[in-house]
Amino acid sequence: MVRLSALKREFLELLEKDVEFRYAVAGYLGFSEILKRLDFHSEQLVRLRDEQLKIWNEIKGIKDEQLKIWNEIKGIKDEQLKIWNEIKGIKDEQLKIRDEQVRLRDEQVKIWNEIKGIKDEQLRLREDFNRMLEVIGRMDLRLSRVERTLEKLTVDVEDEARSIIRWRVRVEFGVDVELAPLILPDLELDIYGVSDGLCVVGEATVRGGVGVLRGLLEKVERLKVKYPDRVRGRLITVVYASLALPELVEAARESGVWVLKATGDYYKPAI
Repeated sequence: MVRLSALKREFLELLEKDVEFRYAVAGYLGFSEILKRLDFHSEQLVRLRDEQLKIWNEIKGIKDEQLKIWNEIKGIKDEQLKIWNEIKGIKDEQLKIRDEQVRLRDEQVKIWNEIKGIKDEQLRLREDFNRMLEVIGRMDLRLSRVERTLEKLTVDVEDEARSIIRWRVRVEFGVDVELAPLILPDLELDIYGVSDGLCVVGEATVRGGVGVLRGLLEKVERLKVKYPDRVRGRLITVVYASLALPELVEAARESGVWVLKATGDYYKPAI
């Protein structure tokens, strides 16, 4: 301890008295301080370098993370674009569906209008049909009246014919023949009678045409073939017509058929 104190005094005396020594010490002290500072700064630089390296690593990590984020954002944007495209497609499809619905609605309106027109037409047809039924009803009534009138006329004409022909035969031939309708399974005659070798066969009609004559001749032929016992003696074929058409009279001349009415003869053959 004493020795250290002596060294300190000597060191101080040298610093006070010896200029060169003082400079040397001062230089040493300054250089040492510089070295210390350099060492300190070196350590700080190393720490700073390490910190910078960490920062750069952090920055690199951040950049990598940002790159991942940007990639994810790009993926999200692409997905969003797909979604928007899907939405656009859905909207376009909805627009098409809406247009189709409008078209279908218009078609339905047209169909309903057509159905309404058909119903209206059916209603008009029903009304026309009802009017027609009324007209037909009135016509049926009139036809019934006409039929009854014709039936009455026919009956009257047949009765009249049988009466007139019986009287004319009695006058012309001196034979009284009772005349009546002849009804057989396959033919009918308005006028038929047999007496004293004389057979009278005929038809009676209000308005006579050639068809009446032809029908009568066919019936007479069938009568001769199928019922020969009905035709006995002299045969007189007669058509009684209130109105005889010219073709009936002409055919009667060719066939030798007596055509007459209440007031006279249309044609009388030589019997």
